[in-house]
Amino acid sequence: MEGRTLLGILGLGYLGYLILFFSVNPIHGCMGYDQKVQMSLYYEALCPFCANFIVKHLAKLFQNGLISVVDLRMVPWGNAWINPNGSVHGADECLLNTMEACTIAVYPDMSQHFSFIHCVERLTLENRHSEWANCFQITGLDTVPIDCYNNGDGKVIEERYGKETAMLNPPHRYVPWVIVNNHPLQEDYQNFVAYICKAYRGSPKPKACRSLSTEIELTEKADSIPEVCYIGE
Repeated sequence: MEGRTLLGILGLGYLGYLILFFSVNPIHGCMGYDQKVQMSLYYEALCPFCANFIVKHLAKLFQNGLISVVDLRMVPWGNAWINPNGSVHGADECLLNTMEACTIAVYPDMSQHFSFIHCVERLTLENRHSEWANCFQITGLDTVPIDCYNNGDGKVIEERYGKETAMLNPPHRYVPWVIVNNHPLQEDYQNFVAYICKAYRGSPKPKACRSLSTEIELTEKADSIPEVCYIGE
């Protein structure tokens, strides 16, 4: 399969691959890096609001073509924390966070790793997250990320994501935590498309933006309950 073949051609072990993954700047094709809108999603497995956002909202970037102007980063750590014995809180949550992190590392192509994450999060919404391994067959990806998890490389990646999440400024208070061009959207995260369109400086405007008002209106009401998973819940 593609992931295994690529690693074989490079002649790299997993740790060598991780060094390259975290140290080399991504290539964005003919569109300049500075023109793309930077979007990061800090989330965690088994948070129903994260799963709902990924499956029913974030997936629209790929459906309407807006992904062509967005540099999207998925950061699966969220509200996790490390116990005194070195383990990460929540066995199932830790497993899925690490499997998604390994898939991002092994398959850096956004369309590939997002398809796997989308599959796992869809199963979460259906209360079938224990069937996550089926997502490799469903998406046509090889099972190399399982090796990444079993040999401990996944833990290294997750620790990096944990440190990155801890350094957010302002600190995240819940997940999903969406940042567009260094601007945290907070409770207005579901309005992310409007923020992307307003932030994009390229020309012409993507089709998905032309029919959308760039006037961003906060949808939160004083008596509304934010659809988020808070730290410590």
